Amino acid sequence: MSLVPEIEARPWVLQAPSATPESGFIFKDDESVKTTNGMDGDESFLQRQYELAQLDQSQRVNWEMIKKLTVCGVAFLNDAYDMFAINIVAMILGFVYYNDAEGADQNTVPKKWDTLIKIAVQIGCLLGQLVLGRLGDKVGRTTIYSASLMIAIITTIASAFSSSMVKGFNVFIVLFIWRVLLGIGIGGDYPLTATIVSEYCSTANRGKLMAGVFAWQGFGNVLAPIVSIIVTACFMSKIDADVLYLDYVWRIIIGVGCIPGVATLYWRLTMADSVRFQNISANTRASSMESTRADEEKLLATETRNTNSISESNNEVAQSPLMESNRPGHTKTFSQHFSEWRHLKVLLGTSIAWFALDVAFYGINLNSAVVIDAIGFAGDLYQDKPSHFIIRNCVGNIIINILGSVPGYWITVFTIERLGRKTIQLMGFGVLAVLYVILGFA
Repeated sequence: MSLVPEIEARPWVLQAPSATPESGFIFKDDESVKTTNGMDGDESFLQRQYELAQLDQSQRVNWEMIKKLTVCGVAFLNDAYDMFAINIVAMILGFVYYNDAEGADQNTVPKKWDTLIKIAVQIGCLLGQLVLGRLGDKVGRTTIYSASLMIAIITTIASAFSSSMVKGFNVFIVLFIWRVLLGIGIGGDYPLTATIVSEYCSTANRGKLMAGVFAWQGFGNVLAPIVSIIVTACFMSKIDADVLYLDYVWRIIIGVGCIPGVATLYWRLTMADSVRFQNISANTRASSMESTRADEEKLLATETRNTNSISESNNEVAQSPLMESNRPGHTKTFSQHFSEWRHLKVLLGTSIAWFALDVAFYGINLNSAVVIDAIGFAGDLYQDKPSHFIIRNCVGNIIINILGSVPGYWITVFTIERLGRKTIQLMGFGVLAVLYVILGFA
C-alpha cells in the first residue's frame, strides 16, 4: 500500500501538512481508497482533519487572542477569589457571631457551620461542571460561558447580603445556599474556560497558554487576603471599639468578588465561538440533517413495501443511497471512544491525578487561616485586637501564596513546552508527597 494523493477529487490531502500513515490520511490500493482509521472513503472526515491541521498552523498569538486569553484568565482569578475568600470570611464570622461565647468557643465558628460554608462552592462546582459543561457542547461555548458568569455575579452579591431569615435559617444556612448556587456558576467556568482556551490555541503553544490562564488562579488566591487587609484597615478604629463592625468587613470582602466578573462581562457577551467549534457544530448539524433524511427514506421504503412486492421493495431499500447516511456518525461517541483502553487510561490517569491534587489543594487553601493560627503566626485569638489578628492572618496567607503557588504556576508556564506535561506533573506530585508527609507529622 502506498501513499497516493487524490489531487483532483481531494485537494486537501495533497496540501495536508501531515499526510502520513500515522495521521489517518488516505492511502490507495488496487481496489479502494481507505484511511488508516478504517473510515473508507470518508471525504468529509479527511477534510475536517485538514481544516483542524490548518487551524493549528494558522492560530498565532495576536491581540485578539491575547484579549480572549485575558478574559479567560480573569475568570480563573475571579473563581479563585470567590472560592478561597471564604477561608478568611469564616474567621471573621467567628468574631461577629461568637464574640460573646465562653472558653475555647469564643471568636470561633462551630465546626459544623465552618465546614458547611466552606464546602458549599465545591458542591455547586460539581453540579455546574456536569450541567453547564454539557450545555456548552449543545448550546455553544460562549453562550453558556456568559451565563455562568452572570450566575456567579448575582449569587456573589446575594451572598454578601446573607442574614438570618426565619427560625432555623441562620446566616450560615443562607450563606451556604447562595454559595452552592455560586459554585454552579464557577463550575461552568472551569471546563468551559479550559475548552475555550484549548480551541483558540495551536498545538505548538497550547500547553504554555493554558498553563498561563490557570496561573491567574494564583493571583486570585493572593487578591483575597490583600482585599481583606485593606477593608479591615479601613474599619480598624471602629472594629477595635466595637467588634460588630466586622459584619461590614466580611460582606464587603465577598462583594468585591463580583468586580472582576462585571469588568469582563461585556467581553464574554461579545466573544465568538472558536472556528474549531463552529466547524464541528456545522458538521454535526449536517450529520443530523442526513440522519433525518435517512429516517424519511426508511418511512418511504416501508410504505413502498406495503404496495409492492417484498423483493422489489427490498431492492429499492438496498439500492437507496440515502440509507448509507444512516450509519453511525463520522465522530465516535464518548462511550465508543473511551471503550478503548488506550483512550480510557488517559482519561483515568488525568482525572484521578486531578482529583488527588484537589483533595489536598482545596483542603489546605480553605483552611489556611486555621493552619496559620495553629502555628501562632496570627497572634492570640482571645487576647489580641480582632483587627490585628485578622491582618496578621491575611499576611500569612499572602506569604504562603507568594512564596509557593504563584511561582509554581509561572515556572510551569515557562517550562511546560520544554520539560513536557508528564515530567512536570511527576515532579510536582513527588514534591507534594514529601511536603504533605512533613506537614501531616509536624
